Amino acid sequence: MDVHVRRVVPISYEMVAKAYQKVRKGGKSPGVDGESWAEFESKGVERELYVIWNRMASGSYIPREVRRIEIPKKDGSTRKLGIPTMRDRIAQQVVKDYMEKRIDIKFHENSYGYRPMKSSHDALQQVRRNVLEKDWVVDMDISKFFDEIDHELMLKAVEAMIEEKWIRMYVKRWLEMKVQTETGEIIEHQGKGTPQGGVISPLLANLYLHFSLDQWLEKYYPTVSFVRYADDIVLHCGKEKEAQELLIALKNRLTEVKLRLNEGKTKIVYCKDYRRKGLHDTTQFGFLGFSFQPRQALSQHAAVGYQVFTGEISRENQTKIREEIRECIHWRNTTLAPEMIAQQLNAKLRGWINYFDLFGKRNLRKTMCYVDSRLLKWLKRKHKVGFKAAQSILGKLRERHSRLFYHWERNMTTYKGITRAV
Repeated sequence: MDVHVRRVVPISYEMVAKAYQKVRKGGKSPGVDGESWAEFESKGVERELYVIWNRMASGSYIPREVRRIEIPKKDGSTRKLGIPTMRDRIAQQVVKDYMEKRIDIKFHENSYGYRPMKSSHDALQQVRRNVLEKDWVVDMDISKFFDEIDHELMLKAVEAMIEEKWIRMYVKRWLEMKVQTETGEIIEHQGKGTPQGGVISPLLANLYLHFSLDQWLEKYYPTVSFVRYADDIVLHCGKEKEAQELLIALKNRLTEVKLRLNEGKTKIVYCKDYRRKGLHDTTQFGFLGFSFQPRQALSQHAAVGYQVFTGEISRENQTKIREEIRECIHWRNTTLAPEMIAQQLNAKLRGWINYFDLFGKRNLRKTMCYVDSRLLKWLKRKHKVGFKAAQSILGKLRERHSRLFYHWERNMTTYKGITRAV
């Protein structure tokens, strides 16, 4: 391979190749050029990566427009996703990797989202510890965060954290990428926003909120515990008055950094449990798919209920899982074999259980019962039998193949507990 490239940017071909291997495992939707990974690779991977490296190393890499799609949200609004081309994804991954090695160590320990060696489970465990220690939560929602990131402040944050000018150059080009809508209209950048869906966007989001929020909280509200997963943020306070004052200060702070508090979704929550005797209208908040709220528990020494404040799978995610189970299998097809149904479901079941099994398993078990409920109805139709006969067939199937379905393997349900009403 010809390596005689005039390099003004310290990017090697190996960095580009590693970036390709990472993004290749991700999203497959094409960008504005319509090029798929198969088409990219048909031209010769080495050759195409060399072209990307050549342009990046010489400082001449110019990104294409971002293809925008809009995803409906449950409140009736839409979430705007920006899909870069395959080549832009590789280029962004190169810069992301370079930046991350140098700046991640400087981020706040309570920032968990999209960071090496940190996970959503780490964030959830920290929230669980915090609600045991502090009575009040500010459940904070930033309005259209990725759409509102101010470019000037973003570039100042980049300069403050990393000194290489070429990093700022490429970040600026990605921030200023034009957008192609679903109708084909080209929209110029408005001095704000970074595409939600871009490879480098999560890192830029963390960088923006590191200066805008994390350091500000550490300086002015050192007694407040907080957990941030990208722009999903909960703040823990000892007293209601502290939470009220913090909420006012947060609104003002966001205004200073060109962001807005979503006042309709932001709320103060009382972490009501058996130790806390106060009253408050709001005693529930959601975080990363879990609902934290008062729940009944049993004493270890007696069958006496008492109230604890903890997390379980949210009602919204229970509904989503049931919908997915209902829609991903053609349940009216009685020619299917149980093994075929299991093959289609198990990857999903494994993902749901491994994520939501973190703590509070009661509602997750109820949700997994829905699989067996659908199996019972399918067996009734397949064998033209009644409920009890279908339940017997299901019981024998489970006895013979106890690991056929992932939730059986994990003992998330018992067939005797399945009823017609599930």
